Amino acid sequence: MSEQPQVQYHSLQGKTVFISGGGSGIGAALVRAFAGQGARVAFVDIDAAASEALVAELAPAEVRFHECDIRDIERLQAVIAEVERELAPIDVLINNAGLDDRHALEELTPEYWDNCQAINLRHHVFATQAVLPSMKRRGEGSIINLGSISWMRGRPGMVGYTTAKAAINGLTRTLAQEIGVHGVRVNSLVPGAIRTERQERLWLTPELNQRFLDQQALKFRLEADDVARMALFLGSAESRGCTGQNFVVDAGLTLN
Repeated sequence: MSEQPQVQYHSLQGKTVFISGGGSGIGAALVRAFAGQGARVAFVDIDAAASEALVAELAPAEVRFHECDIRDIERLQAVIAEVERELAPIDVLINNAGLDDRHALEELTPEYWDNCQAINLRHHVFATQAVLPSMKRRGEGSIINLGSISWMRGRPGMVGYTTAKAAINGLTRTLAQEIGVHGVRVNSLVPGAIRTERQERLWLTPELNQRFLDQQALKFRLEADDVARMALFLGSAESRGCTGQNFVVDAGLTLN
C-alpha cells in the first residue's frame, strides 16, 4: 500500500465532506484522507460491517456512516439533508459509488442496463441537486465526480459501465457551466488501473498486474490513496480556479 497523503490543506480543516460508497476501496481511502485533514466526513454505503469498522478505525475523528443504497434517490437525498441538519452544510461532495462488473453485450438486458446507470451515474445528479441549495447560499462548494479511464480506452465487456462513466464527463462540464455562477466548482476525478481489495479478489491476476505496468508510463501500481491525493486538492481552496475538467490519475496508462 502507498503512504497516506502528507500535505496538509488548511482550507479543509473543519469542512464538511460527503462521500458516496465510502466503506471500501477508493471510497474508504477518500474517507481516511479527508478525516486526516481535520474535515468532518459523512459517508454512505451498503456494507454496514465494513463501514462501521472504518468509523471505529478512524475514531476519534468526526466520521459518520449512514447505510444507504444510492439507487434509492429519496433515501440518498434524505441522508444528505440529515447530515446538513445535524453536522453542517456540505462543502465537498464526492460522488464515488460505482460498480464495474463485467457483462457481455449479448447478455445485456434493459433491467441490467438501467441498474448499471443507476449505480454508476444517476446518483451523481441527484446528490448534486441535494447539496446545491446550501452551496448556492454560501457562494462556494466543490463537487467531485468519479469517472474512469475505461471509457477513454474503449474497454470491452463493460458497455453499461463505460457508457455511464463517459456520461460523467458531459455531466461534469454541463454542471460546471450551469452552477459556476454560484461559486460552485464541479470536476471529474478519473482513476486509472487502481489496485483495490475487490479488484484483487475478482480478477486482478499477476499477468494483468504486469500488463498494466508495461502499458503505464510510470512503473508502479496505483493504489486508492493515489486517487485520494487528487481529491484532497480538488476539495481544497488550492484548486479554486479549476472547474469542468477531467483530472486523470492513471500513471500514464491512457498515453497508449
